[in-house]
Amino acid sequence: MKIINTDFIYTPNGFVQNKAVAFTGTIQDIDTLETLKKKYPDAKVIQTEANSILYPGFINTHVHLEFSANKTSLQYGSFMPWLDSVIKHRDDLMGACDNNMMQKECEEMMRSGITTFGAISSFGNELEVCEKTPQRVVFFNELIGSNAMYADMLYGDFMERVKASQSCKKSSRITPAVAIHSPYSVHPIILQKAVNVAKQNDLPLSAHFLESQAEREWLESGSGDFEAFFEKYFNTSTPVTNIEEFMHAFDTYPTHFTHCVQATKEELNYLADKGHSIAHCPRSNRYLGCGRLKIEELNLPFSVATDGLSSNDSLSIFDELRASLMLHNDIPIQELSSQLLQTVTADAADILRLNCGKIEAGKLADFAVVTLPEAPKREEELALWTILHTKAVSQVYIQGEQYV
Repeated sequence: MKIINTDFIYTPNGFVQNKAVAFTGTIQDIDTLETLKKKYPDAKVIQTEANSILYPGFINTHVHLEFSANKTSLQYGSFMPWLDSVIKHRDDLMGACDNNMMQKECEEMMRSGITTFGAISSFGNELEVCEKTPQRVVFFNELIGSNAMYADMLYGDFMERVKASQSCKKSSRITPAVAIHSPYSVHPIILQKAVNVAKQNDLPLSAHFLESQAEREWLESGSGDFEAFFEKYFNTSTPVTNIEEFMHAFDTYPTHFTHCVQATKEELNYLADKGHSIAHCPRSNRYLGCGRLKIEELNLPFSVATDGLSSNDSLSIFDELRASLMLHNDIPIQELSSQLLQTVTADAADILRLNCGKIEAGKLADFAVVTLPEAPKREEELALWTILHTKAVSQVYIQGEQYV
């Protein structure tokens, strides 16, 4: 048993003072330090630095580790030039991204307090790293392939990767999951089969959706920048699906859609009616010129996520939260700060169906300790000061064990 004592605790009911948390691998009790010491006299007491806040470990629901080698190879500013550069440099970037590099990025995420992340895996290359990292990993095996001629082969490869993630040791903290690359890159036949795999095995499900205007034009009319792209690389000028058909494929199973920047209000309402959620990646959307997701108009749950280093400059959740503060400038900053912290804790845990993300009895003891540079003068601004001043957290605990 351990007892951790901080100046503030971030709870589902807001920030509280004069309380401590008793924990093993799970949270056992929340009370005053004196009460907990009497109740658990043999517990180790952890006294944090002054001006510290105890948060549940932060959750990054959507990240690609496989392109971690990218720094200046890929072209930013607009989606289609970026996609062309991905195809041009993909082999070099994949070859340069070894296990040591991906492990380093996992450690960087942990230093920003990320104790859980959703890894979107196209090839399964990062499975070994995800097994070794102490963080919880929802391992999204991604399905991609729009050519019906190769559907069986692509689906077979996908199923092999799903089974490999299912066979991971429980000690690795891996949750197997399914991801659909996008409506323009997955044939409806194998799409439906993959959704059924998620349903039958009760696996989390994710899908990229309406990231760019080019994607929208292609799905609606078979025109725009994607037309030349598909003729050049795939010798076709006809989309394999449309927006409505793609959305309907997920009607019976909650899905975590990524981006949705170009979705209409009607489409977002439809996703909300079906119990879906969104991974919002503000820096990625800005760097690729995709636009802004109007979070102030959303009526469905969303998380803030980093995406991968193919479209970002770091995997720090605090870098992402600061970008969100700048991007959504019409929302009052204190209100937005509180909302953003909830999206990377309780909301993200609910979306990924994990027993963490909240500091309350019975939840997993995943914590991040944030230390402010001075005593906060106003409790109502704790969320804002946390986002603005945190480059790295002071301590990280996963299932009760300290890693930072």
